[in-house]
Amino acid sequence: MPLIKVGAAEVEYDQRGAGRPLLLLHSLLTEMTVFDLILSRLTGHITRINLPGFGASSPVVLNSVADHAAHVARVMDALKLPTDTAVFGNGFGAFVALELAIRHGKRFGALIVADTLAAFPEPTRVPFRVMAEKVSSDGMQAVLDTAIARMLPPAFAERHPEVIAARKSALAAVDAACFARACRALASLDVSAQLAEIRNPTLVLCGALDQTTPPALARELAQKIPGARYEEIAGSGHCPMLEQPELLAAKILAAG
Repeated sequence: MPLIKVGAAEVEYDQRGAGRPLLLLHSLLTEMTVFDLILSRLTGHITRINLPGFGASSPVVLNSVADHAAHVARVMDALKLPTDTAVFGNGFGAFVALELAIRHGKRFGALIVADTLAAFPEPTRVPFRVMAEKVSSDGMQAVLDTAIARMLPPAFAERHPEVIAARKSALAAVDAACFARACRALASLDVSAQLAEIRNPTLVLCGALDQTTPPALARELAQKIPGARYEEIAGSGHCPMLEQPELLAAKILAAG
């Protein structure tokens, strides 16, 4: 995949197609190849990027989700993405997309977020802090099993061992310091008070089986964003790109 310089950092990206522009942002537990299954189902000019420390993207010190959003805005400028670009994010990518809408909303068009919420309840912040500590002391291998269990329902994992192996391999290569900083950023995130500022047309999606960002909290998120719609993705947990790619692609196309 090609690289583009953004300040002192290099950002890995992939672009294909023509027509309506769409930017794809991956989760904390994946990288941009997680979108492989939906690419053939999408139309338009599609851009996907690897966040800092993922894939071949340079590690960058970003201590908050807002910092990640500012980085993505700079990447969009470097790639000359037009201001009507729709932005889709899943998991961590969705949190980044929310901050992008709050702080840089005029930079893009439709906002489509899957499996996200305004703030994690305090008990559910703890696993992020634990993962950050384990990664910092023992590297990415120490959290692979925990991470995959958060991403995919057990039944899906049992049916698709090849997917689990591929995801673990990709996650093992992530820069540990970047991963730890992202975990701590999620543990402290709370955008509840800023959601009313979002003016982008917004679709909030959530896997009906998602235990990491449960549907009830995703629905509450949608209710706090002016004009936002909420839809569930049947038969999916936290990673609809792998679990329900055809359904997810249809919803992205309808919203974008």
